[in-house]
This record gives sequence, structure tokens and C-alpha cells, in this order.
Amino acid sequence: MRGIVLVNAYIRAEGAFRQAERMCEELAARGLEARIERNGGFLCSIEGGEAVLSEPLDFCVYLDKDKYLSRMLEKCGVRLFNSARAVELCDDKMLTYIALAGGGVRMPDTLAAPLCYYEDAALSPQYIQGIGQRLGYPLIVKKSFGSWGMGIELVENEEQLAAAAEAFRMEPHLYQKYISAHRGEDYRVIVVGGRAIAVMKRKNSGDFRSNIECGGKGSPAEVPPSFIRQAERCAEILGLDYCGVDILDDNGTPVVCEVNSNAFFNEAERVTGVNVAGAFAAHIAAALHKK
Repeated sequence: MRGIVLVNAYIRAEGAFRQAERMCEELAARGLEARIERNGGFLCSIEGGEAVLSEPLDFCVYLDKDKYLSRMLEKCGVRLFNSARAVELCDDKMLTYIALAGGGVRMPDTLAAPLCYYEDAALSPQYIQGIGQRLGYPLIVKKSFGSWGMGIELVENEEQLAAAAEAFRMEPHLYQKYISAHRGEDYRVIVVGGRAIAVMKRKNSGDFRSNIECGGKGSPAEVPPSFIRQAERCAEILGLDYCGVDILDDNGTPVVCEVNSNAFFNEAERVTGVNVAGAFAAHIAAALHKK
């Protein structure tokens, strides 16, 4: 079996590249040949009305979010981990919430902002007031696309909401009820092959965002079974081979904040001692041998 671990063409984060290296190491330990490949080398193209691969590939660990290459690879018969559909659903946060809705997953109350196509458009006072009335203050304003805690603002009042809504107006975004029980704190549950294998608590004393990239610190943690069930249910609904599910603790009730198809596992491996890359590689090997 021959495959690649695909990363973004413009990757800069050292952690992202180390994640790809770990996957190659663990895949090799299980007899699967794989190399790291940056997107941008045109692995697929449309030629003569057909999707064409530039080289034979059996599988791809897809650590990018490019929806075009993932769809073309699948059209050429390459098995992706995660699938194109799963990555797309997780990349767009509003699509994530929509997909999970009705599936028994607890989430913060959420409003999708209407798309705006005019630079000179004005937001009405009624629009801003309606958001505050529905969600209360403080509330979260979040871009639909973004990683590492970027594009997320906590607004305390109507004036701040109006400013954030104006700043995000030309981009897909959403508004969300703020879960305030444990500020700057959540649990990252790593799920592989439908089963939770590691739990890390993330805490940031200087920011409402718990992300490691925003200054959060990881530590090993145990959570109630209800938290585990919520994480595994998210992976099931979204069709994920691998993911990190971020869960808020609302006075003992698990509330799913986000689901990350390409969640970094370096910190989780370090603090929990769990070989996340090995578990993911074992899942990949088992899935390929079933073909």
C-alpha cells in the first residue's frame, strides 16, 4: 500500500509538520509506505473530461482543508482519512452545527449570519438588537472558517456586537450563546475509529479561548461518560476517522463547542502519554486491509 500524508501548501506551524512526521513514522511501523506531500504539486487534474492522478496512490492522510483536491482524490479512487465530506463539514463551523443538530448532541444556541455581498451595505439596529435578545450578553461572534482560536470574539454589549458584526460582515460567520461556567477552559477529546482514546483539559488563564495556540495549557483529564458519548456521537454523525472534539463543561453538562477533523495531537500525546498517531495509523491499516 502506497500513500501520502498531505499538508497545506503554505504550512508554517511547526506542530502541523511534526504531526505529519508522526503519522509517517507510525504508518511505516505498520508496513504502510507514506511520505509527506505539500498541497500545490497538482496531484490531481481534470484532463480530457476526467479526473486524473499524477501518480498511483492507495490512500491519503488528509491534513489539509482544500475541498477541491480531496474531492478529486476520492474521484480517482484514493481512500482519504478523513473523507472529503467530513473535512468540509468540520471546516465550516456552521455546517458542523447543522449536521449535528437533531443528533442528540448538546451545543450552544447558534444563529447563522446572513451572507453579505455589498461593501456599502449597512447593518440595521433591529438586526443587532435581535441577536442580543436571542442569545443574551456576553455572546460569541465567530467566523465560520478559522483555526487555532482565530476569528472568534467575545462581546459584552450591543456596542461591541455591532462593531464585531460590521468587522465580520463580508465573511461567513455566526453568533453563539456564551457558556460561562468555566471561562477559558474546555476538554479536547480525541476520537479514532469511533472511539475516544485520549482526553486533555485545556486551560487559559489569560483568555476566554482555551486553544493551545492562544496560550492555553494542556493537562491529562478524566471526564464523565456523558462527555465521551458526546464526542463519539459527533464523530459518528460527521463520519470522521479521526477528530478532536472540544467540549465545554456547563455545570456537569457536556456542551460541544467545535469538532476538528485535523486536530493537533502533539500536546495530547505529550500530556496524556497516549500514542494518538499510532492509534490513527492502526485504524488506517485496518480500514485499508478490509478493502
